[in-house]
Amino acid sequence: MSTPGSSKPSTAAGHSMRFGARLRADGGVDFNLWAPQARSAAVLYRHGAEEGQLDCLQATSEPGGWWHAHIEDATAHTRYQWQINDSLRVPDPAAREAPHGPHGLCRVTEPSRYSWHRPDWRGLAWEELVFYELHIGTFTPAGTYEAAAAELPRLADLGFTAIELMPLATFGGQWGWGYDGVLPFAPHPAYGTPDDLKRFVDAAHALGLCVFLDVVYNHFGPDGNYLHAYAPTFFSATNDSPWGPAINFDGEGSATVREFFVHNALYWIEEFRMDGLRLDAVHAIVDDGRPHILQAISDAVRVSAQSAGRHVHLVLENEKNQTAWLRAPEGASPIYDGQWNDDFHHALHVALTGESHTYYAKFARDPMTLLARVMTHGFAFPHGRLATDSDPPLALTAMVNFLGNHDQVGNRAFGERLAHLVPEPAAELALLLVLLTPAIPMVFMGDEFGASTPFLYFAHWEGELRDAVRAGRQNEFSHAQPEKGALPDPCDAATWTASRLHWEESELPDGRARCALLQRALEVRREWLTPQARHLATGGHTAERVGAHGLRVVWTYRHGMRWCLEANLGPKPLIITLPPPSGVPVLEHRWDAQAPGAQPAWAPWSARWTCTPAHP
Repeated sequence: MSTPGSSKPSTAAGHSMRFGARLRADGGVDFNLWAPQARSAAVLYRHGAEEGQLDCLQATSEPGGWWHAHIEDATAHTRYQWQINDSLRVPDPAAREAPHGPHGLCRVTEPSRYSWHRPDWRGLAWEELVFYELHIGTFTPAGTYEAAAAELPRLADLGFTAIELMPLATFGGQWGWGYDGVLPFAPHPAYGTPDDLKRFVDAAHALGLCVFLDVVYNHFGPDGNYLHAYAPTFFSATNDSPWGPAINFDGEGSATVREFFVHNALYWIEEFRMDGLRLDAVHAIVDDGRPHILQAISDAVRVSAQSAGRHVHLVLENEKNQTAWLRAPEGASPIYDGQWNDDFHHALHVALTGESHTYYAKFARDPMTLLARVMTHGFAFPHGRLATDSDPPLALTAMVNFLGNHDQVGNRAFGERLAHLVPEPAAELALLLVLLTPAIPMVFMGDEFGASTPFLYFAHWEGELRDAVRAGRQNEFSHAQPEKGALPDPCDAATWTASRLHWEESELPDGRARCALLQRALEVRREWLTPQARHLATGGHTAERVGAHGLRVVWTYRHGMRWCLEANLGPKPLIITLPPPSGVPVLEHRWDAQAPGAQPAWAPWSARWTCTPAHP
C-alpha cells in the first residue's frame, strides 16, 4: 500500500483559470465574469468584513461575452458581488468562497495561504480503495469539516482507505444533501471555510486515506441560480433534464460552458488535492459534441494527475450502465475507473427484502439469478436492458458495490437502512458480500456499526419551493403513509437533525461487534484480494444457483488463483449436493455445514470463502 508523504508544510498556488476572482502577484485582484447577455456589468465590493455601502467599479466588455475589472486595492479579504444591467445583484458563479450563501457577498481567496502538511501524498492505486461515503452535515453533531476530521482515525483503523464526500458546492439554505448546488467552486459555508476543507483533506492523507468528492455537472439548483438572467447559454435550448433545461454542452456558446466544468474538476483535484471525483447522474448529461464532456473531463484530469505524479481516480453514477466509459483498449486505461453498481444493490436488496416497488420491480422476478450475473459479469442490465449471453463481461474491479448509499437509503420515504428492514444476520451477510467480492467496496456512513438513525431527504427551502417539495414527497410516497404515519417534512430542521449519526452506538456491544466483523473482513481483503486484483480475469467467472437462495461463485485470476464464495441468502437451511470447493478456507460467517439429520447444509444467512492459491 502507498504511504503518506512528508509532514513538512508546503504551500501551493492553487488552480489557475480565467473564471472568477484572481489575486495578482503585482497587486490587486482581477474579476472576470462570463455574461454574454448582459448589457453592462459592475463589481460591487467592500474591503474586509465591515458593514456599509459597497463601492462600485464598472467592468469593461471583452470579446466572447466576457466582462473584466481590476481593483488595485482588493485583497484576499475583499467581499464582492456582480451587478448586471445596473440593477440585478448576483454572485460570482466561480467564486471560491461564499460565506453567506449564494444570495450574499462572495469573498476573494488566497489559495497559496494554506500550508499543506502532506505535500508529497500521491494517493493509492484503484484496487486499494475501500470507500466510506459520508455527508459532512450529518456525520457528526457539529456538522463541520473539523468535527468530521476528528472521526477519521477510527475509519482508518477499521480498514477504510477512501472517504467519499457528498457534494460540497454552495447551495441555498443551511442544510441539504448538496445536489442542488449553485456555486460549484465554493465549499458550502455551513461546514467551514475552504481552508477548513483543506485541513480535512490533509488530516485524511496523514492517515493514509484518500478523499473523493461527489460533483454535479448535470444541473444547477433552483435556489440562488442567477445564470438564466445574464448567461442563459449555460442551458440547452433543445434538451431537457429531470431538473429543467439541460446544461448546454453541445449547442451555441457551449465551448465556455464546457471550459467552466472542466476547470471545476481540475479545481478540486489541484487546489484541494482531492484524490478523485464521483460524477453524479451522468445519464442526465446530453452532449452530442466531440469530444463528449465526460471524455474532456477525463482527459484533463488524467493529464493533471500524470504531471503531478499522483493517483487520481474518476467514478460515475450512470443509470444507463453505458459500458464504453469503463472499457479500454488492451494496454490502455479506461476513461473512467469505476461506476456505482446499482444492479448489485438492487439484486441483493430484493433477494433479502422481497421488495418489488419502483426500480426494484425488474429485479423481483429472479433476484438471485440477476445477482449471480452481476457478480460474474458486472451489470445485470447493461445499457438499460436485460443482459444476454452476447453481452461481454466487464472488469469487475470497475464496479463499486454497496449495500446502501445516500440515494438507496435517503430516497425511501422514511430513510430506512437495510439493517432496519432485514434480520441482523442478513444485514451482516450483505455487508460481507460487499467487502469480500472482487468489486471495489463502499459503505455508507453508520452502516459499519449498524446505526439506528435513518438518513432522510432534507433541504432548507422556503416559500413556494418548500411547498412544492412537500407536495411532491407526499405524492411520491402516499402509498407508505397509512402504515407508518406522516412523512418527515424535508424542509424541517428536525428531519435534518434526525439523520445525524449517534456515535455512541458504535461503542455499544452490537456496534462493536459489527465494527469487528467489518474490520476482520477488510483484513482478509487486504491479505487475499487486494494484492491479486491486477490479475483478476475479465470473464471466465462462474456462478451456480443452489436451491432458492444459495449461490456458489468462483472468480478466476490469470495466474491461476481462484476465489470461491458459497452463500445462503435465505432464512432457512439449504440442503446441498455440491462437493466442497478445493482450496484454503479463508473466512466463515455463521457457517454450519450440517443440517438436522447430519445432511450437508448451509445455515441461514451464512457464507464461506475459500481460496485456491496461484500456481507457483
